Amino acid sequence: DANYSPEVAGSRPDLKPLEIRQPDGPSFELDGHELRWQKWKVRLGFTPREGLVLHTVSYADQGRERLILYRAAVVDMVVPYGDPRPTYFHRNAFDVGEYGIGYLANSLENGCDCLGEIRYLDAVVNDSRGGALTLRNAVCLHEEDYGILWKHFDWRTGYTEVRRSRRLVVSFIATVGNYEYGFYWYFYQDGTIQLEVKLTGIMSNGAVLPGEKPRWGELVAPQVYGPIHQHFFNVRLDMAVDGLANSVYEVNTVADPPGPENPHHNAFHTEATLLASEAQAQRLVDPLRGRFWKIVNPAVRNRLGEPVGYKLVPGENVLPFAGPEASVTKRAGFMTRHLWVTRHDARERYGAGDYPNQHPGGAGLPTYVQDDAPLENTDVVVWYTFGAHHVVRPEDWPVMPVTYIGFMLKPVGFFDRNPALDVPRPAANGTCGHAAPGCHPA
Repeated sequence: DANYSPEVAGSRPDLKPLEIRQPDGPSFELDGHELRWQKWKVRLGFTPREGLVLHTVSYADQGRERLILYRAAVVDMVVPYGDPRPTYFHRNAFDVGEYGIGYLANSLENGCDCLGEIRYLDAVVNDSRGGALTLRNAVCLHEEDYGILWKHFDWRTGYTEVRRSRRLVVSFIATVGNYEYGFYWYFYQDGTIQLEVKLTGIMSNGAVLPGEKPRWGELVAPQVYGPIHQHFFNVRLDMAVDGLANSVYEVNTVADPPGPENPHHNAFHTEATLLASEAQAQRLVDPLRGRFWKIVNPAVRNRLGEPVGYKLVPGENVLPFAGPEASVTKRAGFMTRHLWVTRHDARERYGAGDYPNQHPGGAGLPTYVQDDAPLENTDVVVWYTFGAHHVVRPEDWPVMPVTYIGFMLKPVGFFDRNPALDVPRPAANGTCGHAAPGCHPA
């Protein structure tokens, strides 16, 4: 039952077509590799190792181009397996550093990989002899409706205002052996940036004896098991929030102790701690404290007198279960911390170092931070590691439904107020359903 083709698996008969049409074309403009959409401007690049790279990401605020990111890319990745037996313990693929997710990018197809009014970009990489190799339709650009952007119903007057959220999607998909990884950068009208990785494909599997229950994995089919494993992604964010001189704070929410200032035992507040040096800026997520990290420009203030900033909001995450003496832990030291912050150094490009398949361990971020460089009001690079924890299940067989994982960058005091107030009302032309006060007739 490993054949997943529709000729064998069958097709459900009741799914009606879903068509996305934009008669006037998409709202984005593409000039070479410079992309403009809804006040966003970004230059798109592509490398054999990293795949899609974002350069000089900015947002137009009241007619002024405001820089947010100088460069952003997924720079490393590792997949540790939890089965210690001889045929499995070494399965710790560095999909970015060893194989290159750019080399392995798919040629995307409209209506299958991307849906809607699509524009594609080819990618040019080098082959094994140094020649140019063109990957057709490697990068997909399109817009998506994303539900409600903002809304309020004034019950006193019966007046409603509602706006639809639209996001710009810039994506590519890489096939690394048995797995597919989709990398999706989203840009939102409220100034939010999101990276979402979609994991699918075919899990690594093995055979077991009849009646055997595997210890280091789960049965997915009779006498077929999938080993427990994890996927760790390391993203390098060369921040430039309104300029190159930035600082990074960790923000936690804490409960106030009972006392005269908290007589009802309900008080809680946030505490921000400056990550002043590279030694201090090696951090873990903490959902119990609502932890996030804020990148600010101390020299630029908003109308409230606070430094402008962006915050990194973690999504689902996990730590590695491989021990500190495991080969994969030594070679992929980046996965032992969720957040690293370094002072910019053009030589420090990859979380696991330049050649992860040729060093026994310690290269990359553990080496970069050894000098404990100061980080206050300087050119900082934020490295975020996020992990997917895969305890396999029968529903992952024979091909896996997509698992989603990632993070967001959200403005925090970067704007003086909601930057999406000027998004126009949606047209009540059949897609909205009725001409409510918050909509207007087409």
